[in-house]
Amino acid sequence: MTFIQNLIRFPHIYLWKPIKRFNSSRNILKLSERGMYQDMFPNTAANEIRDLLNKSPQCVYAGFDPTADSLHVGNLLVIINLIHWQRGGHNVIALLGGATGYVGDPSGRNTDRVALAQNVISQNISCIKNNLETVFENHKKFIWSKDENLLKPIKIVNNETWYREIDSIRFVSEIGRNFRMGTMLLKQTVHNRINSEAGMSFTEFSYQIFQSYDWLHLLKEYDCRFQIGGSDQMGNISAGHELISRTAKKNVYGLTLPLVTTEEGDKFGKSAGNALWLDSKKTSPFSLYQYFIRTKDSDVERLLKLFTFYKLGEISDIMFKHKQHPEQRYPQQCLAEQLTTLVHGEEALLKARQATEAIYSKDVKSLISLSSSELEQVFEGAPVTHLLLSPGITVLDLGMKAKCFPTESDAIRIIQAGGFYINHQKIRKIDEVITESAHILPNLITLIRVGKRNYYIVKWQT
Repeated sequence: MTFIQNLIRFPHIYLWKPIKRFNSSRNILKLSERGMYQDMFPNTAANEIRDLLNKSPQCVYAGFDPTADSLHVGNLLVIINLIHWQRGGHNVIALLGGATGYVGDPSGRNTDRVALAQNVISQNISCIKNNLETVFENHKKFIWSKDENLLKPIKIVNNETWYREIDSIRFVSEIGRNFRMGTMLLKQTVHNRINSEAGMSFTEFSYQIFQSYDWLHLLKEYDCRFQIGGSDQMGNISAGHELISRTAKKNVYGLTLPLVTTEEGDKFGKSAGNALWLDSKKTSPFSLYQYFIRTKDSDVERLLKLFTFYKLGEISDIMFKHKQHPEQRYPQQCLAEQLTTLVHGEEALLKARQATEAIYSKDVKSLISLSSSELEQVFEGAPVTHLLLSPGITVLDLGMKAKCFPTESDAIRIIQAGGFYINHQKIRKIDEVITESAHILPNLITLIRVGKRNYYIVKWQT
């Protein structure tokens, strides 16, 4: 389908979104106006940081451990904050924990992490690297509105490359001697775990030493004076600050980002108890889009400030339009559009909107635009039945073979009452014969709906 055809068929995709803009302010502390920061370390360094940022480009890093084969929506705030640094002209590093993945970060956990095999860690590292590269590329290609060359490319490093070269005895004697047990034991994560029933292993207790050395290494190699992380990383960040103060004699700074929750206190990015992954194979663009479209009015303005690149004035305009026509869910559309584009790109956004239309539109054309696999993603959880198209099969036969009804009498009653739909079309005649031209989509799929929301998918073999 061409751009013009898409424009004619889905004008809202192209016409309702605000004009893209960019933020070139070097002083990323201004992001506090969006609620982006929770804490700063040292907490008296705001003026120092502002002057340093305004004076010249700085270097910042955030770490990502390979605990899974994809990042998830909960990681997005850190990634978006890194992009804001990039937009401000600073140098951005994403550190992949190829070494620290063996150790395990105890932050936010009540028990030790399960040890991962080397091949699993390597695979996870590769997948997370792809996640990061995709998001940064999508931002540059679809959201950033200035010359692409003004964005300094993200540098992705793996801390396994330097730990493999360090002698363990030298590491303990030269790095370990800079840490004081009393200070380490006072870290909130350590304190909570040591006093818990499960306790804490030495392996995870040592994690803060490794993360601290990561920062020291990046400071020496790239003059990286800033580290960002989630609110649970303050203990590790302050440990790194202490190590650098003792060894490098340079001022460095840590910034933590808030844990984002919904109005009910649920973690952002959780859907029915499951994480929303950035990998499209684990969470489809449609599912990601739908998650944000369902954002409550009470949460949407805060999430627009945190997770999109609209200026604050633009967000005010978006919310003003919402007050005029709340039924249109305009802020939710803006949020879903930009985040789906950021994570998966514009083509995936278009398909997500086509899939949305396939659910809510009564037009069979909306179903024809989707492939077999896309239909299964859209109607996730719908039972799939494989049938051979044979002459004379009736609507009643189809309903029973697809296991839409517990009994034939139920089938007759519901079909004749108007509660049975084939490809969005209501069917009342139980003896109507199924034909390829009238009841089967070009992709050899029939979508059945019983009642308001019970869907069934039939794949035909001809």
